[in-house]
Amino acid sequence: MLIDLRSDTVTRPTAGMREAMATAEVGDDVYGEDPTVNALEAEVAALFGHEAALFCPSGSMANQIALQLLVPPGAELLCDADAHVVTYEMGAAAAYGGMTSRTWPAVGAEIDPDGVAGMIRPDGYWAVPTRAIAVEQTHNRGGGGVIPLATLRELRQVADAAQVALHCDGARIWHAHVADGVPLATYGALFDTLSVCLSKGLGAPVGSLVVGAADKIERARVIRKRMGGGLRQAGILAAAGRYALAHHVDRLAEDHAKAARLAEAIAPFGVLAATVRTNLVPLDLTKAPLDAPALAAAARAEGVLVSVLGPRTARLVTHMDVTDDAVTRAATILTRIF
Repeated sequence: MLIDLRSDTVTRPTAGMREAMATAEVGDDVYGEDPTVNALEAEVAALFGHEAALFCPSGSMANQIALQLLVPPGAELLCDADAHVVTYEMGAAAAYGGMTSRTWPAVGAEIDPDGVAGMIRPDGYWAVPTRAIAVEQTHNRGGGGVIPLATLRELRQVADAAQVALHCDGARIWHAHVADGVPLATYGALFDTLSVCLSKGLGAPVGSLVVGAADKIERARVIRKRMGGGLRQAGILAAAGRYALAHHVDRLAEDHAKAARLAEAIAPFGVLAATVRTNLVPLDLTKAPLDAPALAAAARAEGVLVSVLGPRTARLVTHMDVTDDAVTRAATILTRIF
């Protein structure tokens, strides 16, 4: 069988999750009448200490809805050059939100709050005004790095001083919570809006949520409908998310341990790009004898799927569908290839 280390998005619903989906109580969510969706939204909002949340089909939609809540057309969003919101969301901030984006150099989780503060443009001076800052927790292209709580608190101070908003792309914030032990409500208190994903490490088949104040989430419902995200009997999907929250958060520590094993196996070959904190193992093949496509091809030939992020950049991702035995076999195969 193939060992799929491309992403944690490839996870499949467990038997218990499928049963929860099959027995879910449902209604029309556009009318606000799906009890399972309503329960999921209330649960996630409470976890992060916010007033409300909105269930969305995808993380990209959740991010873009949140950004439209914070940044009006013609205004500016600040984020890092490798941020998901400007790298993997097909230019949606400009195409749908009419906003401009400006980035600081890609440093993953190692953000300099003073540097960010120096980029903020106030109203006036005939310059595009900054309206929000976005950060990613954990950082995807930053190798699953966890932004330290102290850094986030400094960024909150920066945002408050400049009177701009702070958004968290929290697609893998559950991993940060498990890795550093920071309560979800502590993270939630630092941000005006968050997007949180159920379909990566938590193993749900689909779904993310926008989290924020009640008035913002009412506006978010309108934006979601405008973007084609209105759902009907979505309780079948929300039930998978509720099951994931109940059963799959604490077990993320197992994925972190598996990633650490893979990192230890390949560390002697000098391709490990960063310290592995969560379930992502970033590879820098700049000085390796094979590039990323060649590595992926060689690994696939032996039953291991690897994600290619660039000509000399690759990534391994552990998740609930990768067993301990699979990690051992993958480590052996990758060691042989290197």
